[in-house]
Formats: sequence, structure tokens, C-alpha cells
Amino acid sequence: MLDADVFVIGGGPAGLAAAIAACSRGLRVTVADGNRAPIDKACGEGLMPDAIAAAGRIGIVLPESEGFHFRGIGFHGEGRSMAAEFPYGLGLGIRRTSLHTHLVEQAGRAGVDMLWSTPVTGIEQSAVQTKNGRITTRWIIGADGSGSRVRRWAGLHRFTRNSQRFASRQHFAVKPWTDLVEIYWGDACQVYVTPVSPEEVCVAFISHTPGTRLADAWRRFPQLEARLGSKMPSSNERGAVTATSRLRTVVRDHVALIGDASGSVDAITGHGHCQAFQQAEALAGALVAGDLTRYAAQHRRIAFRPAMMADLMLTMDRWPRVRRRALSAMAAHPQSFANLLAGHVGALTVPQLAGAGLSLGWKMMTG
Repeated sequence: MLDADVFVIGGGPAGLAAAIAACSRGLRVTVADGNRAPIDKACGEGLMPDAIAAAGRIGIVLPESEGFHFRGIGFHGEGRSMAAEFPYGLGLGIRRTSLHTHLVEQAGRAGVDMLWSTPVTGIEQSAVQTKNGRITTRWIIGADGSGSRVRRWAGLHRFTRNSQRFASRQHFAVKPWTDLVEIYWGDACQVYVTPVSPEEVCVAFISHTPGTRLADAWRRFPQLEARLGSKMPSSNERGAVTATSRLRTVVRDHVALIGDASGSVDAITGHGHCQAFQQAEALAGALVAGDLTRYAAQHRRIAFRPAMMADLMLTMDRWPRVRRRALSAMAAHPQSFANLLAGHVGALTVPQLAGAGLSLGWKMMTG
């Protein structure tokens, strides 16, 4: 008898979501990670309403009493500001370590067997090799992040696109001044401010420059320096790489990839967790059906909308003239910004989202 039906390599949010979803379908699941929980990572720490909905569909209940609920998104840049509310629900700002702690607890209650401080050293046709020995399994899931070893072991490391930017994140003990996630646009960089509690905000700075630090953000965004520059940080500054990467395929034989191991969109979209939760739901169905090609097809569909939004936003990042015209058009026509946000969180069909993008483009040319 196999030791597990499904063996997940990587115990971050994507791996735990996959494990919870598979367990809920009656499969025996083991998760292994070389770290101890909770695992921190530099990220913007905001979950959009569609991420919360996707989590709920696979049985993940996010805490109501923890974090900070935000009602929409605000843009600031080129001397203009605009904001829009989500067309449904609220977002949730929550510390990465708090989110991971809740996911670990829910995985345990679901019946997932978790092996912490247990690095995996290799995979075979029907087994994985860990530092503590060989574990047999039918399916192997790679959830080990953007530098995935599972991807390399399975021969899935052929990219159709792979570009990188650099990020730095830190928390500040200050009352949020708005119930929005704010995005500040500069030349080839952005700052995200996400309320994560009634007494704390998360600040993430993203740019094309390696070694990016928040000190660089203060120089570029004096309005943020005025609010936060003199405040004492409530966490250490952490750096990370944010990537836009697409793979030729995410499955081979008995191996499937999920989360950043399966490709990613730039953090500018705030869509990483949502994609992981949606992928987990699709993967669980494919595992029960015994057909990973179903997951590969759904993975492409799930990635399409975030990729479309990332391309739009990164075009604004790369081309100052486009950014100026886009921000000007959205400030002059608030409904255009609201339509794009609605499309971003899945409240519009893809054709409707494309139409909203074309409408904005027309306003940019004629405004």
C-alpha cells in the first residue's frame, strides 16, 4: 500500500491549499517542507475578494477577527489620485505569518500529515526521497516556489517567459489612514501600502533595481515619507524577487506544479494567493479524476486574466507616457478605473474586461 495518495513538496500557502483541497476530496495527503512553520515571505499581504471566495470553495476559512478589511484600491501618481470600491465583498490585509499559521491549523484539522524540517532530496516514479527516508505516493505536487527543484527534477523547467523585478517589504506601527490598498506610481517603480491591522500597515516597494530598499522609496515618494519616514518599523525589512514567468506545461506523468513553482505574475497584480487557491481547487478535481491534463488546461485558464492585468500594469510601469495618459484618463473617468478593478477581481467576463481596456485606451488617445 502507498504511504500517501498525494505528496506535496512545499508547505507554503499554495502547498497547504492543495493539501486541504485534496484532503476534502477523500485523498490521503502528506506535506513536507524543509522549514518550520510559520514561514514568512516578503509580499504585499493583501487578499482580494476573489481570493477569499476561492479559499472558501476549498474549505479554507480566513479569520474574521484578524487583519484589516479593505473596501477597494487607490492609485496615486503623476499628480493625480483615484479610487474604486470592489464590486462585491471586501479584501483582507493580513500578515503573511498569521495567514500561514491559520492554513497550517486548518490543514491539520483536515487530516493532512505534515512533515516540517523535512527537506525532500529527490523524486521517483512513485516515491519521494526525504532526509528521513523514502515515502511512496501516487501523485507528487511541486509547491516549492519560484526556484522549484521539483520543476527541474520533473523536466518541467522550460519557460515561455521569465522576467524579474525586485521588492522590499516592511511593517510600520501606525493607524491606517484609509480603508483602501494604496498604490503609488513612480518611474519604473511602485509602492503598495496595505493595512494589516487597525494599528499597522505593510509597505512594499517594487522596482527594476536589484538591492531595492525602502529608503529609496522615501526619496521617490515624499508624501509617504511624511507619513511613515519618522515612524518606528514593527518588523525587519525583507527583500524578494517578484517574477512574471510562464511554463510550457505544468504537468508530466504523475507530477504537477502549483503556485509560484508553476509560473507567476508580477506582484503588481496582488493576485498570487488567488491563483494558488483557484489552482488548488482545479488540481484536487484532476487528482480525483486521475487525469492531470485536466489541471493543465484549467491552469492556463486561471492564469489568463491575471496575466492580462499584469501586462497592462507593467506597460504603465515601463512607459512613462503611457502611465501619465492612463492615470489622467482614469482620474477623469472614474468609471473606467472601477470597471478595470471589477474585471481584475473576476466580476467581468474576459470579453467585458477586454472591452473596458479598449475603452480606457480610447480615452487615453482622445483625452
